[in-house]
Amino acid sequence: MPFLPRLTGALADRTVVVTRAADQSSTLVQRLRGRGATVVEVPTIAIVDPADGGAALAAAVTDLDGYHWVVLTSTNGAARFVEALDGRRSPPVAVVGSGTADAVRAAGIEPTLVPERFVAEGLLDVFPAGPGRVLLPQAEGARPVLAEGLRAAGWDVDAVVAYRTVAADAAPALVERARRADAITFTSGSTVTGYVAAAGPAAVPPVVVCIGPVTAAAAAAAGIAVTAVATEHTIDGLVAALEAALAP
Repeated sequence: MPFLPRLTGALADRTVVVTRAADQSSTLVQRLRGRGATVVEVPTIAIVDPADGGAALAAAVTDLDGYHWVVLTSTNGAARFVEALDGRRSPPVAVVGSGTADAVRAAGIEPTLVPERFVAEGLLDVFPAGPGRVLLPQAEGARPVLAEGLRAAGWDVDAVVAYRTVAADAAPALVERARRADAITFTSGSTVTGYVAAAGPAAVPPVVVCIGPVTAAAAAAAGIAVTAVATEHTIDGLVAALEAALAP
């Protein structure tokens, strides 16, 4: 049997809770395990179709020639848009975040605009002024700041519900393991609310790391003390913030 060196570092022998949807946690889990962490996966949300089954997005995509931009704010929105696109040519695409950019690139679409700050406000800072039409596929209940900001800049915005985030049940055994963990990661406001609904605020480990300021604000609103917020709002940025928070 070959010799396997023991991993060292801030995450070695630490237990970290991952709260992303079950089908979206693999990259984060791999990063953490690669650094020696024990991962407890507690999927607290699930991504499902919108109430209309995607009819509004499908209708908007059939009229793509009437849009000057498509704005995508998440990998889920990107996936739903690409699926509805079904090989059609897309107008210029602006995205919030490198993960969303990678998702559209995988579909053969090169994003025209990617802001340096991976939040809605960062995109508004660099988005051109209108007039024209913008298609904004997003989650049900998404923050209105982007749609409102684009309208204030002179754009006619069609904000279409592309998917919904719903709470997922967590097994009691997983909740108990999570309660004893060293740290927990949150990647969206919905993972915060989903975890609190499933496990309760008393089951939050002592170190809490959020992927960005919006997620951190959701944690604070839920009464959770946030230890660290990723400087770069990506999975790699989240892991780096977690390592810093757990460093001796």
